[in-house]
Parts: sequence; C-alpha cells; structure tokens
Amino acid sequence: MGFFKKKKPEPEKPAPQPQRENPAEQMDPSIRPGGVFMVQLLMKEKCEMPGLERMAQALERHIGRVEAAEPSGRTADAMKGLALFAALDHLGHFSDGKKLPVQVSVMPCDTFHPEKIDEMRRSQMWDCLQDRDRILSECKYCVFANDILCGALPPLERADFDMDFLEALLELYPACEAVYCLNSGKLVQADAIRKGEAEGPDRFIRYAVNARFFNVGGTGDHIVDTLGLSLLYIEDLQYHFHTMDPNWVVGHAYNMASYILANDRPIKDGDTIDGVTDGRLDQGLQWKCRFEDAMVQPIRPVLDVHMNEFAAGNR
Repeated sequence: MGFFKKKKPEPEKPAPQPQRENPAEQMDPSIRPGGVFMVQLLMKEKCEMPGLERMAQALERHIGRVEAAEPSGRTADAMKGLALFAALDHLGHFSDGKKLPVQVSVMPCDTFHPEKIDEMRRSQMWDCLQDRDRILSECKYCVFANDILCGALPPLERADFDMDFLEALLELYPACEAVYCLNSGKLVQADAIRKGEAEGPDRFIRYAVNARFFNVGGTGDHIVDTLGLSLLYIEDLQYHFHTMDPNWVVGHAYNMASYILANDRPIKDGDTIDGVTDGRLDQGLQWKCRFEDAMVQPIRPVLDVHMNEFAAGNR
C-alpha cells in the first residue's frame, strides 16, 4: 500500500498592487493635453452644408492642400453626412515614427442645445457678456466642427492651424452669429473674428483661451485662471489674489499665455515672470510660478502665479 505524498504548501502570492491611474485619462476630454479642438458655429436659421468642392476650396485658402476622406471604424455609420478632410501640408509626428496628415471634420447643421451649457460656463463668457443671453436664445442651430490628430503637431503650428480652420469655417458659413469653443467655454461673436484684428498665434489666445474670474465666497479674495492652453500641451495659468484690479490680472494672464506660446518657452516650476504695476508689465517686479492643482473646476494641473504681497491663501 502506497503512501500519499504530503502536499507542499504553495508559496503565498504577493497581493496584487492597485493599478495607478493615468491622471490624463481621468481628465475632462475637452481639456486633456493635446486633445481635440471643438467648436460650434451658432446661427439663427438652419442651413445646408456647402458642397465638398466649395469646402475644399475654402479650406485650401486657409490651411493648404486638402483631400476629402471617408469616416472609418465602428462609428462610420453614425457619422454619415460629415465632411472630413485630410490636411496634406500638416503632418503629425507620432511616437512610432509615422507621419500622417492631420484632419478636420464638419458636421451637418443641427439643433443647438444651450441648456447643456451650465451656469458656471455662462458666467464666464466675458467676451460678449452683454449679448450672451440674446445669442444663446436666438441661435437655434449650430454646426459642430473639430480637428483630428492635431495633438501630434508642434504647439505653434497647431495654434495657427486651428485658427486657420476656424477662419475657413466662418467663410463657409456667413450666417454664423457666434463661435462657442467647447474646450474653454469661450463665446465670441463671429464678426469679431472676421475682422482679423488678431494675428498669428495671438488668434488662438484671443478666440480659444478663456481667462475666467471668480470671487472666493466669504473673503475678499479672487481667482483668475485660464482654460484652453492644455490643447497645446501648455499648463493653464492660475492667480489667487486680493486687492489688485482683476482686469489687470486678466490682462496679465492673456499676455503671459501669448508670450509662452509665441516664444515656445515652457515655464518651469520655480521660474519667475514679470509682474504688474499700475496695469502694466513690470520687469522690475518678479512673480514666482509653481505647479499646483487647479482651485476651480475642471480638475487639472496649473501653473500658479504667486503675486507677492497681493497673493492670497497659503503657499
């Protein structure tokens, strides 16, 4: 009669380690670094989409050579009617070494749903605050447009590309009353863009980046921050302060955003930038910057600007 061999105890398995979440994957897709640029062209009456040939001609005047493309993948059926173009003169550089043309897409005119814009976003539409309610109530229709793969472009090229694309759209849709940028919550009257007062990368700062202003309840403190820079892999700016004129701080935010983009100069943790005296940039006054989490939604990393004696909160 044989003997049963005693079973050796199995070595204990190490406890599974919780997977670390990628912060970028938890971020609102509209502000994810290198994400999709999204706009709605608002209009009072429903309109037909221009023919593909006419669209191609207008796009080529603004973004260079284009080629009509067909939607692909599992969502192709849901995207019927969409106009999709490859921008042949703008190649995205990808980590696997491939270079592919970026693309733009335009959806057919559809019903606009202003009720989906929450009160917080409405309160920050400073560029046309007086006309905000009229625009959002009178414009019953919109054309949604976006870029594709543009996160693979260098920041300056992308900023110019998206604004060239936007100018082409306003040429194709002359009835457009206002442009709503979904990435930043910025609402701008279409004619303000058509006038062409901003040039080069300043267009992106003026029409796609929103400098917001908040009062901190129960205190005399304020917050100014930007929304929209993350599309270009640039951290948004944040100011937590008291007693200084908020208009000066908003101006400083736009100036700094333009400077950082135009000079392709990322600000590093601990760097200093020129401060403000009497509403003007003052090279003799230096404000220190450091990376922090945003104090106001949406959740994201920001470059917090410490305003010396005007700074509020604990640092």
